[in-house]
Amino acid sequence: MIMGVSRDRASTRFGLIASRRVGNAVVRNRLRRRLREIVRLSRPRVLPGLWIVLVIRAAAGRASGDALRAEYFALGARAAIFSDTNRP
Repeated sequence: MIMGVSRDRASTRFGLIASRRVGNAVVRNRLRRRLREIVRLSRPRVLPGLWIVLVIRAAAGRASGDALRAEYFALGARAAIFSDTNRP
């Protein structure tokens, strides 16, 4: 789930949430590292001034890195957080 709230700040902020239902500490930290890298690589495309919270679900623990990346971009396009999805 991706939620964006516009703020007056020029920089975009990301938060990652993974509860214990996702898996043990190793699984949660691995998912956080994977998603941090996906976010880092997509940061130039994200609109400035948003606060985005990524809630990691249990199914993400079984997903591959490519599946996580595809889901992130699909949800981001649906939420219109990418600058190139807002061009006419």
